[in-house]
Amino acid sequence: MTSTLSAPPQSRGKDARRKGRSDAVGGGLPQVNLLPPEVRAARGLKVVKRWLLISIGLLVLVIAGVFVWSVMERSVAQESLAQAQAETARLQDEEQQYAEVPLVLGALDSTTAARELGMSTEVSWKPYLDAITAVLPADVSIESIGLSSATPMAPAAPPASPLEAPSLAQLTFTGQTSTVPDAAALIDALNSVPGLADAWLVSAAVEGIDGTTYYLITGTVQVSDAARAQRFASTEGE
Repeated sequence: MTSTLSAPPQSRGKDARRKGRSDAVGGGLPQVNLLPPEVRAARGLKVVKRWLLISIGLLVLVIAGVFVWSVMERSVAQESLAQAQAETARLQDEEQQYAEVPLVLGALDSTTAARELGMSTEVSWKPYLDAITAVLPADVSIESIGLSSATPMAPAAPPASPLEAPSLAQLTFTGQTSTVPDAAALIDALNSVPGLADAWLVSAAVEGIDGTTYYLITGTVQVSDAARAQRFASTEGE
C-alpha cells in the first residue's frame, strides 16, 4: 500500500508568492522618468549648445584657413608685381641708354643714301684714259681731253648726233698724227674699250709748225652706264 504526502496549503501559498516575485525581478521593473520638464529641456539645450560651439569652431577654422590662404596669395602677387616693376625699371634704364641709337642709325642711313646718290655718277677715269691711249694708232698722240658728265642732280648733255644713245658722259678729245688719219680704224679702236660707245671723228685739219706738217683731229666718244664705278651702290638685300 502506497501513500502520497502533499504539502500543506500554507506552504503552497508561500511558494506562489516567491515565484511571483521571481517573475517580477526577471521581467524588469518598469522605469519612470521623474525629472521635471525644465531639467530635461536644460539638458537638451546643453546638447544643442555643444553642437553649436562645434559648428562655430569649424567655421572659424575654415575662415582662418581662407584668410591665411588669401594672405599668402597676396604676398605672392605683391612679390610678382615688385619683380615686374623692377624689370620694367631696368628696361627703361636700358632704353634711355640706347635712346640715341635710332637717331644715329637714322643719320647713318641718311649719310649712306646721300653718299650713294652723290657718287652714283662716279667713273674711274684713269683706266679709261689709259685704255684710249693704248688702243689709238701708234702715230696718234692725244693733246687734250674734255669731259661733259652727268651729275646726281642733272643728266649729261644730249648727244650731238641723233644716232647716238644717251650716255653718262661724253669725252671730247683732240690729237695729232703725222699721217692721214684713218677715221674708221680710229672709231673702231675707241668703241672696243668696254664702257665707251658711239665714237665719232668730228674733224681732221692739216696744221704745221716750223715747217712740220701734221693732222689735227677732233673727236668724241660716249661713256655708257657700264662705266659707273658703283663703289657705294647698295647691293640687293641691304
